[in-house]
Amino acid sequence: MRRQVLCFFSMLFVSPVFGQVSYSIPEEMSKGSLIGTIAQDLGLDLKRLKTGKARLHVGNGAEYIELNKEKGLLLVKERMDREALCKQTTPCALHFQIILENPIEFFRVTMEITDINDNAPKFKMSNMLFEISELAVRGSKFILEKAFDYDVGINGLKSYSLNPTDHFVLKLNDNAAGEKEVEMVLEKPLDREEIQHLTLTLTAFDGGEPQLSGTVQIHVTVLDANDNAPLFTQSTYKASLMENSEKGTSLMTVTARDRDQGMNGIVTYSISSNIEGIFDLFEINATSGELRLIGRIDYEISKHYQLDVKARDQGGLTDSCKIILDIIDVNDNIPIIDLMSKTHSIPEDSTFQTVVAVMNVNDADSDINGEVKCFLSDSFTFVIENTSHGFYSIRTNSELDREVTSQYNITVTCSDEGVPSLSSSVTLTLQISDVNDNSPLFERSSYEAYIVENNTPGLSVFTVKARDADWNQNARVSYILEDSSVNGVPVSSYVSVSADSGVIHAVRSFDYEQIKVFQFRVKAQDGGSPPLSSNVTVKVLIQDQNDNPPQVLYPVQTGGSLVAEMVPRSADVGYLVTKVVAVDVDSGQNAWLSYKLQKATDRALFEVGLQNGEIRTIRGVTDKDAVKQRLTVIVEDNGQPSRSATVIVNVAVADSFPEVLSEFTDYTQDKEYNDNLTFYLVLALAVVSFLFITCLVVIISVKIYRWRQSRGLYHSNLPVIPYYPPRYSDTLGTGTLQHVYNYEVCRTNDSRKSDCKFGTVGSQNVLIMDPSSTGTMQRIQSEKNILDEPDAPQEVRPF
Repeated sequence: MRRQVLCFFSMLFVSPVFGQVSYSIPEEMSKGSLIGTIAQDLGLDLKRLKTGKARLHVGNGAEYIELNKEKGLLLVKERMDREALCKQTTPCALHFQIILENPIEFFRVTMEITDINDNAPKFKMSNMLFEISELAVRGSKFILEKAFDYDVGINGLKSYSLNPTDHFVLKLNDNAAGEKEVEMVLEKPLDREEIQHLTLTLTAFDGGEPQLSGTVQIHVTVLDANDNAPLFTQSTYKASLMENSEKGTSLMTVTARDRDQGMNGIVTYSISSNIEGIFDLFEINATSGELRLIGRIDYEISKHYQLDVKARDQGGLTDSCKIILDIIDVNDNIPIIDLMSKTHSIPEDSTFQTVVAVMNVNDADSDINGEVKCFLSDSFTFVIENTSHGFYSIRTNSELDREVTSQYNITVTCSDEGVPSLSSSVTLTLQISDVNDNSPLFERSSYEAYIVENNTPGLSVFTVKARDADWNQNARVSYILEDSSVNGVPVSSYVSVSADSGVIHAVRSFDYEQIKVFQFRVKAQDGGSPPLSSNVTVKVLIQDQNDNPPQVLYPVQTGGSLVAEMVPRSADVGYLVTKVVAVDVDSGQNAWLSYKLQKATDRALFEVGLQNGEIRTIRGVTDKDAVKQRLTVIVEDNGQPSRSATVIVNVAVADSFPEVLSEFTDYTQDKEYNDNLTFYLVLALAVVSFLFITCLVVIISVKIYRWRQSRGLYHSNLPVIPYYPPRYSDTLGTGTLQHVYNYEVCRTNDSRKSDCKFGTVGSQNVLIMDPSSTGTMQRIQSEKNILDEPDAPQEVRPF
């Protein structure tokens, strides 16, 4: 079978890319016949057809065409009958599209189906009956029914022939519509007496090869004496009709007049047409000539109708006229949205103007009723563009953020310009896939955590929390302790961070007195690729516990020396004996100290200030009071539980120094034996060390030498009185304790007792006696030698 192919291809520089190719094939091609090499015609390779998942979008022509992606061919899927597809419409064409994905492309294909001569001309009537008066004059015309041929063009109806031609000849006339009118013209007058009936054969021929024909029998009955034919008042009638008009609507009335009288003047009307289905739409009243609508008129099926109306009198004479009906379009079709391709999911970092869907919109109405405009429910994020006639693409119009909107329901609404406007819509669901574009964010800009000192290692201190707005793996947060140091020590030796939960644990036990506060940084990192991170500063404050007892600074407690405070017997009530000075290295209320008198030789004589630790007399001193007074003072902090320390204060109640010496001498002598024994033990240890450690001989010898020298200076057994700077004041701000000691000493070397002359006493006098001392007291001259001025007061301090 002969096949003609016409190929036309054009490329528009828009995205997606459009092209067009056209083919021409004859009808009735067998199944599997080749239509065209579509891949070659479109300039595509076969690999692109496969990877692009090429498919046909053919609409109503789905059952006739198929695509062979392996070879890039278009094939006939089912036999095509041009007459069934297009009827009399020329040219007859099928329009479809070839769609590719990744990226989205589509091409328009037009396939014209050419006619072959497979239909012979036909007549709707099997017989035509005519009753012709014998008075019919030569040249009388009798309109014959036209044949119809489903083929078109050269294969359509071509000519007629009439046999026999003894009385009639055939004449073809062109009407206003350009169609052939078939008329039978009386060539030879009829004579009923010679012949009453005539049978003629009308044959219709087409122009195809081979030529086909169809026949109909014409039966002529010769009547008597009716020599006037009906005549229509107009040869052509025109009217307009709205589509979808109701059945029974009166369209017009045609009129034909016959000058004969009686039965020969009665005219009947009938419709004569070769258009299929015309008798289902219109009918004419045979008597009145009124034309009525009896079917449904659709502008989209036919835009106008042409009817042939025949008027016939009782004598068989006829006349004909044309009725042309123009159909007016009504906006009765909604736009049809055909979603050709769509994307279900795109990443949130997609570029601007990314195509997410392609669709075709068609409105079967015409003119303004068929003009369609489409718009989106979300015109900010997405935009719809008319890429070509009836084809639209939906593109992104702004940046996408999954954390703001993870899914879009895009509603496309298309409406025509008719009144009232008709519209249709379709909704697309588009998922936005996540990319790692958000860093973890901590709930606070910085954290402060508190931990009580002396904690257990491994204790949970605090929890930091960061959140990532991304999804799935991109939102999985891990916590990392950043490298840093605290006082030169790596921070990892102080705390650790749980990578999954962000819980901060103490690695060691903290001591408030060593470290009170430190800080470090924690990094939160997500699981994306590449990972994103942020950090935060955590400040840890150590809280104090009452874990340190008070420490007594004054009076100093020494193992070998005895400190005594002197109180004159003339002291009055409230006399300041001394002040107990203590500190607590704890802080806050744990360092608030209170002083209490725990034991005393005579409780009725002394009292201790609760807040300042001052020891004062609570009554006047009498001669009956013992010279040697021993007070035990307890210093207690305010912690829970509280801690305390005790200090022993020796008080000498006397007016003169010799009186004090006589009281405290025995106490010092008891210590001499132990001190001498200690000396010999140290000396023996030095000798043994000398034998085993040669390298230490020189050092030990020097120490022994120095020690021997110091023993020569302390050979006397006299008590040693310490030196305090004038007007000594404590540093805690609880009061001022003045110390002024001026002594005039008159003695001889190695004397057991000496006469001492005390100078002016400020607030208290301190006497220190060292039981191990055998040396003498050195006098310090301020301006003159004590031998020169024996009465001058001197300050005495131990060496």
